[in-house]
Amino acid sequence: MNNIPLRTKQEIILIVDDSSDNLRLLSTMLSSQGYTVKKAVSGKFALQALDVINPDLILLDINMPEMDGYQVCNLIKSKEKYRTTPIIFISASDQIFNKVKAFQVGGIDYITKPFQLEEVLIRIENQLNQKRLYQELQRQNELLENEIAERRRAENALTEANKKLELLAWLDGLTGIANRRKFDEYIHQEWERARREQIPLSLILVDVDFFKLYNDKLGHLMGDDCLKKVASILHYIVRKSTDLVARYGGEEFVLVLPNTPQEGAIILAGRIQYTIAAEKIIHPNSSVSDYLTLSMGINTKVPDTIMQVTDFINMADQALFKAKKAGRGRIEFYQESITEGVTLP
Repeated sequence: MNNIPLRTKQEIILIVDDSSDNLRLLSTMLSSQGYTVKKAVSGKFALQALDVINPDLILLDINMPEMDGYQVCNLIKSKEKYRTTPIIFISASDQIFNKVKAFQVGGIDYITKPFQLEEVLIRIENQLNQKRLYQELQRQNELLENEIAERRRAENALTEANKKLELLAWLDGLTGIANRRKFDEYIHQEWERARREQIPLSLILVDVDFFKLYNDKLGHLMGDDCLKKVASILHYIVRKSTDLVARYGGEEFVLVLPNTPQEGAIILAGRIQYTIAAEKIIHPNSSVSDYLTLSMGINTKVPDTIMQVTDFINMADQALFKAKKAGRGRIEFYQESITEGVTLP
């Protein structure tokens, strides 16, 4: 008699591989078997999307640029939520050393390329069967605990709900990036860390030039699309996992760049300007260009015990004001001698 619980939902399998051929082959095969397949071309993208995808099983390539499969597995298994999520490594290497290391970092199985599709299916189903059995055991235990721990489970459920609400409260409803609340929390956190470790912290304030005129001419729906596109570009350009892109308010955005010197912040701002220019977003009412432009103000400090984080933000705001006053579509950075005495609007 088969005691393995039947599949009650479309299980989600995340494939992490920098080879488009492997992604296409595995995705086609698994989708045909009724699985929901999600793909990531690098370990970084997989980690960023992990909580959104919430996979039931992960197929993880070992040899990838920037971050190999071992590192990705370590980071996934460091999260309590994914400690029981089965990870199957796929690799062209058949060496014992690689297999041992795969199991040491938390892998549950190892498949050698070129793989047989039937073998992959069997191994996946075997691991998912074990997971279903484990989940069924958990379900039975929970039913028993209902008799003695109803209040505790209710409190735990409330805590989880609050976490999800808090996560939603950190996202800007229009652009999908971090909102002002998240920025306020993060800048204070990174300010204190930079003060303790005596490392530079950079801040870039970004303003969409003549956005009110853009709205007046093209309408608020087009204005919303414009803000979404700008947010998407900022999010794409800012790659470091410790950096934060947030909507500061209205047509203003803010970038928090921990452990980044002024030169690095200026280079990043230049990339943003170049990318915005390349997009050629029509702005019929701009007096700077036929296309959408951005003004940016940069401030970089190694925090001391005197300066407050509000002063740090105000300095970036002064640099932004300087960029707008100088003609917009510019990048300016805070300098004591130049910005001293500037009156903000």
